Amino acid sequence: MKKTVVLILLTFSLNGFAQFTKSMFSKDPIINLENFQNKRVYFGYYLGFNSYDFKIDYKTVGPDIQVKKTTGFNVGIVGDLKLHEYVNLRFEPGLYYTKRDLYYPDFMKKTDALREVNSTYIHFPLLLKFSTLRTGNVRPYIEGGLSTTLNLSSNSKSIDDNLEQRFRVKPWTTNYELGFGIDLFSEYFIFSPSIRGVFGLKDELIRDKDPNSPWTSNIESIKSRAVFINFTFH
Repeated sequence: MKKTVVLILLTFSLNGFAQFTKSMFSKDPIINLENFQNKRVYFGYYLGFNSYDFKIDYKTVGPDIQVKKTTGFNVGIVGDLKLHEYVNLRFEPGLYYTKRDLYYPDFMKKTDALREVNSTYIHFPLLLKFSTLRTGNVRPYIEGGLSTTLNLSSNSKSIDDNLEQRFRVKPWTTNYELGFGIDLFSEYFIFSPSIRGVFGLKDELIRDKDPNSPWTSNIESIKSRAVFINFTFH
């Protein structure tokens, strides 16, 4: 149901975008929202997709744990504060859904070898946006910053561990983020597609109670990696 709502909102938003692309990229476009970038503060919302992975470091060399990624989706809001003509401070809290499957080697039973990691994240990024000079109705930019993430599906409070088929990670993580995008100015709003990489900074794994656990004993650290594709509307 949640995915259906997001897809419907994204469809309506993209239909609106399609209506102004023809005039925007004409030979002599009319300059839309000419004074919008002079605003000190403005807001928006975004919809998009994500692909989460794990970066796994091991204590000793051995067979790798295989991570199967899936495509999740994002929805959130944007607050933008102008610091300079070409520099903005952005806060983009959002809700992110994703799923990863971990396949452990050397297990005969599928129930032992497979760990499904379903995650519901509340993501809090604080980013600096560096824009180029606007050309017509187009303005590319790069952005980067730090974020913290709350995993509502971490299982961190569970007393069960992998012996009971319960994979556990820490509820809070910190990350750094880098990306780029483009602002496209229409007559009534700004459409901003972007792509961003997210890189976890700290180990997220909660070890099993057994220090010799075949699921966690050889893991030095597990850190999230992700790619976000967002479609923002101001």
